[in-house]
Amino acid sequence: MTAVEVSEAATIPSGGEGEDEDDRGVLSRAHRALTVGIVSVVLVIAFEATAVGTAMPVAARDLDGVALYAFAFSGYFTTSLFGMVLAGQLSDRDGPLTSLASGIGAFAAGLLLSGTVGGMWMFILGRAVQGLGGGLVIVALYVVVGRAYPQRLRPAIMAAFAAAWVVPSVVGPLAAGAVTEHLGWRWVFIGIPALVGVPLALALPQIRRRASGPTRTGARAPLDRRRIRLAFGIALGAGLLQYAAQDLRPLSLVPAAAGAALLVPAVRGLLPRGTCRAARGLPSVVLLRGVSAGAFIAAESFVPLMLVTQRGLSPTLAGLSLAVGGGTWALGSWVQARPRVEPYRDRLMFLGMLLVAAAVAAAPSVLIPAVPVWTVAVAWGFGCFGMGLVIASTSVLLLHLSAPEEAGANSAALQISDALSNVLLLALGGAAFAALGGGAAGVAASGAHPSHPAAFAAVFLPMAGVALLGAWVTTRLREPANTG
Repeated sequence: MTAVEVSEAATIPSGGEGEDEDDRGVLSRAHRALTVGIVSVVLVIAFEATAVGTAMPVAARDLDGVALYAFAFSGYFTTSLFGMVLAGQLSDRDGPLTSLASGIGAFAAGLLLSGTVGGMWMFILGRAVQGLGGGLVIVALYVVVGRAYPQRLRPAIMAAFAAAWVVPSVVGPLAAGAVTEHLGWRWVFIGIPALVGVPLALALPQIRRRASGPTRTGARAPLDRRRIRLAFGIALGAGLLQYAAQDLRPLSLVPAAAGAALLVPAVRGLLPRGTCRAARGLPSVVLLRGVSAGAFIAAESFVPLMLVTQRGLSPTLAGLSLAVGGGTWALGSWVQARPRVEPYRDRLMFLGMLLVAAAVAAAPSVLIPAVPVWTVAVAWGFGCFGMGLVIASTSVLLLHLSAPEEAGANSAALQISDALSNVLLLALGGAAFAALGGGAAGVAASGAHPSHPAAFAAVFLPMAGVALLGAWVTTRLREPANTG
């Protein structure tokens, strides 16, 4: 889990700041129901992410949409960009309850749509609806933390959010693989909405009691229309660039130009000045978040597809190749949090990006039949350890470099950089994959697998290069010392 758009509500004290015998921990009597509820929501989101990744290769093949495979992931991130900004605005005006409830509804509706459609484009539409809901939910959860928990308990609840991803990273691929093989991939999508009932029943009454209502007394705070327009522009621009990247015809230059025209001013308005040129300090922290997350997610999205289509693995085994990463990611996050390593944080992040680059570069080695398939699992374990070092550290540095009144906006910029890079690098990877014949990759009923190694190599090797660029960005995270 990462820092998201923490609205102004996340920084103001609430009634939870008082301390008594029942207010000593996130599982104390005062907080137990809320903690279990919101962590359970995160658990469902984490399970969905790991389960869907396992089922996606089979879904794309059955819908005759392997050429559009990257869209199924990037479509989610595109609409989540808009959802994040909208949720921050709504949470400031009305409290997080509306964003959370409507987000869960959209999340579930998107899953149901994806699980029942008959074509790939409608499947992608379902993923887009789901992404809008995911953006609304994740921001609302962080606003709840800012309102309902005292300052000293917030690190503990954030740690609980991160820990909630560990079990799904192991159980999710197993469960999704078994369901896909025995019942069909559609049941993975249709079944997950049934899991949200218990978390909502626990969380919503507590949120209504402890974290609802506007942040200001008196007049209702208006929405920041300029920020909403920028959010819409960044989502629409990213979507147009994705479409152009998949079409690969001269005519696709038209939506590409329109997308860039929308995206450039939106990025400049939503990210710190100097982000794109890796200016020292906060801009480089925001840039590193996008570079690291985008390169890693773009590569990871193609790992199950590569193992299923090129090495003949079942969806279960292909998903399990990524399972070890949940534990090593948590281990990396734990290592960076040790007080003794604080003076060496920059070096740890440099090491983390080198591990990510090495893991991404090593993954396509399994395209060579003589290389054992467990190579991917080992490589991904090291890569996830590196991501644990980097992702958690970017959040730490962001807060260190932000004035208290800027923490919310800067946290939003961090998450926007994360999601936008996922969208753009998935689009580029998907374009390269389709251009080199990846759309014909599939699992033949006879067990013969058409070979498209160049298509997969064209995804992984450039992403390894992007990760190396991230290693350079780690050298620019600290602001120059003030010698005056």
